[in-house]
Amino acid sequence: DTGNDEQLYECPMCSLTCTNIQILEEHVDLHLEEQSFSEGTDLELAQRLQTEEDKWQRSEEEKREREEFKKLQKQYGLDNSGGYKQQFLKNMEREVDRGRMQPFEYHKRKADMMECLAFGIDDGKTKTSGVIEALCKYYQNENKDVRHVWLSAGVDHFHSSLGDRGWGCGYRNFQMLLSSLLQNSLYNDCLRDTTLIPSIPKIQSMIEDAWREGFDPHGASHFNNRLHGSKAWIGACEIYSLLTSLRIKCQVIDFHKPTGPVGTHPRLFEWVLRYYSTDNEGGAKVVCTSKPPIYLQHQGHSRTVVGIEEKKNKTLCLLLFDPGCPSQEMQKLLKQSSDGTSLKLLRKFVGSLKEKQYQIVAVDGVLSLEEKAARCHASQVLTSEKIP
Repeated sequence: DTGNDEQLYECPMCSLTCTNIQILEEHVDLHLEEQSFSEGTDLELAQRLQTEEDKWQRSEEEKREREEFKKLQKQYGLDNSGGYKQQFLKNMEREVDRGRMQPFEYHKRKADMMECLAFGIDDGKTKTSGVIEALCKYYQNENKDVRHVWLSAGVDHFHSSLGDRGWGCGYRNFQMLLSSLLQNSLYNDCLRDTTLIPSIPKIQSMIEDAWREGFDPHGASHFNNRLHGSKAWIGACEIYSLLTSLRIKCQVIDFHKPTGPVGTHPRLFEWVLRYYSTDNEGGAKVVCTSKPPIYLQHQGHSRTVVGIEEKKNKTLCLLLFDPGCPSQEMQKLLKQSSDGTSLKLLRKFVGSLKEKQYQIVAVDGVLSLEEKAARCHASQVLTSEKIP
């Protein structure tokens, strides 16, 4: 009110005073148009910035995925960086450079390696024999806490060499299993073409042969149908395919989740106990069975089960051959001391195996040609038996 009865109107957005309501309305409309334009410009800018941010994030994610894929390829030997022979030579050259190997030894070992590869046989330089027999004698005299022990049939230990260090555990465990089967006349016919332990490149070729027969096409495609000349890791499915292609009856058992407290797998231990003790029960403390050893796989590593202890308090303990354990350590078991300290290399209690998942491959006889063909067909949709 101006005192002379003239009505004043104040803009609610900038406090400008007008004497005419229509002028005020037009003035406020201008404010709203400016605000609408400003908001539209801000929204467009925000959308453009968000689009650019999303594009950058996708690019970074794709870059990370490519880097991770390359790491996985390298980790699992699928990066075309060469295989057993190339790694063997490279590591020997490194040993010479560091003064830990004389040049004449390098040339001798290279010649030996090339000869073994030409014949497809293992050089035997990482092999330890007689451990099962030594264990049998030890347990006969052990009087502390072992109530029963079941041991597999005789098996040689093989450890990784300069040519397969870091990736060869699956092949080395197959050599261990095969060393036992070769001593069992039941498998003579299946193994008539495999009288000596094959080299790792030869085993790779044998798995490729199994794939060509039609075994596990899904697994074969993972390796692009080729292992030879690579450092590719193998697992339970490749061991199953190879054994079955040789007409060796076996099964894959999948312990796909923990069955005990704190991520443990007591059902795995119970399964191994049944495997060794079935048909081998009785009052004897030490039972040297005719059962082949068991291939044991988990993420990143595999080992060979050669027996199981039952303690006086009823707890179970697996006995494992680890291809990561060098010969000089394994040979200590051949001179087993009375206190059994060297057995720490082999013993694994329930609390020691706490990976999320384990698979085992267990051998149990010979297949007919018809059974082999049926298993080949079944392996094209292979699913392992899962322990609930």
